[in-house]
Amino acid sequence: MHPSDNQTVENTSTKVPDPVASLQEERTNPAFPVSEMTCLIDGGQRLVDKKRAIFLELERDPNWIIEDYPNLSLEQTRERTMKKVKGVADKLLYESREDFVYRMSLMSVVDPGFWTRFGVHFGLFLGALQGQATPSQFNYWVKKGALSLGGLIGCFGMTELGHGSNVAGLETTATYDHDKDQFIIHTPTTTATKWWIGGAAHSTTHCAVFARLIVDKKDYGVKTFIVPLRNPETYELLQGVSIGDIGKKMGRDQIDNGWIQFTNVRIPRSYMLMKLTQVSSSGKVTEHPMAQLTYGALIMGRVSMVSDSANIAKRALTIALRYAAVRHQFSSGSQGSPETKLLDYPIHQHRLLPLLSQCFAMIFAGKKLNAQYESLTQKLSTASSKAQEFEVLNDLKEIHATSAGLKAFCTWTTLNIIDQCRQSLGGHGYSAYSGLPAMYQDFAVHCTWEGDNTILMLQCGRFLVSSAEKYVNGKPTPKNLSYLEKSASENKLVSCTSDDPNVICSLETLKEGWACVSGYSILRAYKVYANKLKSGCSQEEAYEASSSARLHAAKMHITAYLYHCLVESIALPECTNPLKKPITELALLFGSSMATQNSGEFIQSRFFNSKQVNILRNKVDELCLSVRKMAISLVDSFDYPDYVVNSPFGRKDGNVYESYFNLVKKLNPHKPIPYFESVIKPLLNRSLDLEEGPDLEIDNQ
Repeated sequence: MHPSDNQTVENTSTKVPDPVASLQEERTNPAFPVSEMTCLIDGGQRLVDKKRAIFLELERDPNWIIEDYPNLSLEQTRERTMKKVKGVADKLLYESREDFVYRMSLMSVVDPGFWTRFGVHFGLFLGALQGQATPSQFNYWVKKGALSLGGLIGCFGMTELGHGSNVAGLETTATYDHDKDQFIIHTPTTTATKWWIGGAAHSTTHCAVFARLIVDKKDYGVKTFIVPLRNPETYELLQGVSIGDIGKKMGRDQIDNGWIQFTNVRIPRSYMLMKLTQVSSSGKVTEHPMAQLTYGALIMGRVSMVSDSANIAKRALTIALRYAAVRHQFSSGSQGSPETKLLDYPIHQHRLLPLLSQCFAMIFAGKKLNAQYESLTQKLSTASSKAQEFEVLNDLKEIHATSAGLKAFCTWTTLNIIDQCRQSLGGHGYSAYSGLPAMYQDFAVHCTWEGDNTILMLQCGRFLVSSAEKYVNGKPTPKNLSYLEKSASENKLVSCTSDDPNVICSLETLKEGWACVSGYSILRAYKVYANKLKSGCSQEEAYEASSSARLHAAKMHITAYLYHCLVESIALPECTNPLKKPITELALLFGSSMATQNSGEFIQSRFFNSKQVNILRNKVDELCLSVRKMAISLVDSFDYPDYVVNSPFGRKDGNVYESYFNLVKKLNPHKPIPYFESVIKPLLNRSLDLEEGPDLEIDNQ
């Protein structure tokens, strides 16, 4: 029965919470000094100040407007991107390499597509020159504009339509012509077409082409050649070069990915990069005995993606956690009682806070990996004896495996963080203006470029198996695998014997536990490999047979590595006393939540039993509640201004709804429907020849 006009209806609705006040109350009595945490994360006050200055500079630059990105056309997006390229290129003239690399890392957060467009030249093309050109060749291309973008824009021609991660299987050929002292670059098949080449479709003039060196009909494997593509003044394609756009992608519309085919394109012999392989005018080929060092510079992309993963995760978590602190949904009390904050629901804490701990683990892992890479780069440039080269080669193998595993694990992790943050916004997460859908689309490519993640994990696993083989045979193991000597084997298993929750969920117990689980999984993968060898399989067949076990071992090893990096950060001099407690709780949350996710491994390796795993699950509940109390302070310590967060749901002041509504109105003004006359009006006015239906009797009772 419906209320009549003379009846009154009791208003049981609750007072709408003030989102600004809701977020501000999270910042009262902070558990730690936020500014000190920012310095710890960013690497000191100097870099904090520099970051803020760069972000402010971008925010005030009309070419760096980003709030309207969802509404831009493809042409508008790429035009704006090239305007940014022009502006940033000028910075190269007076900024140090260190400062410029830092600037680029920040730009990758604001506009990932621009970072790719610019990074293809300065990271990949220039990286190929730095790693594989002789000093005289490098100076030649610098004079041509490789450092200044004055007269030359480069791209990186490795991937082919039919070949990605298997560089050794590339088909493009570079055949030496003795008579003319030239190489002939040729695309012999459709599958040899260079594909996914960033910048090739519209904007690059030269390409670092990976092609098979053919001299006197002998194949010397894949080398790198600089091949001109376009006339830099007219931008017309050069003879024998065919180029096209590969079309619409999942994300990163800012970069013009293209395809390239070469039809007997001739280049001077000197355009082959000859730091480690030389071809004389007579056709004599001289190869460096440590040719593997060629690829040392190519690790840089994987190294940078670990830090980039952390930086993007910081942005996604800022949006989701700030929104969780202002959004009230449902009430656990009587009708009319205040609704509950999303962040106060245990299920929401479990949804987001372990992800926050993963972000912090990636932050410190990125720092450690960058330091290792810088050390390796220094060794690569100064190695002058065979003994030094051998040492560098061993370091290169280890950092190659570690960076491969970390790149894969961290990009997978961040993609999951973005999507979980998007879903935590409910229906609003589906809006492009939340910032998260585009973030997901733009970041997804990280899981397949610079090496497909599964392939990279297998490469890491291969290194782990070969290290286990050395361990079993009594040979020295790499430093970051020292836990093999004291962790798990079938005859010697370490176990946790305590039932005390504080012992089970302690830094040292979890450290020992992850060493045990990692060691056990690595040795298990090695056993599969070794048994296949004993059965008569070749080494490659044995590695392939152990691929599933290798993949799992790599995941366990990288999880342990991330946990160790987070724990090690507690002892850093810059981790002041007030910061030790929050970092410790994040480390405990990371180690224990990842352990419960992999509880089967801990039970199988006999480190924990099922009772201890249940105790650990209860500790995760407690840790989530503890980290929840400082969650907003933790994302505040990321120190991303509203311009960078670029989402009304992640505003620092908490003014979510008004900002969202105003943005939607601003970017979508009411306009006449262009297809009303041609589509909608004919639909509404079409002639319908239908029989009249019966009258409906409405029961008003």
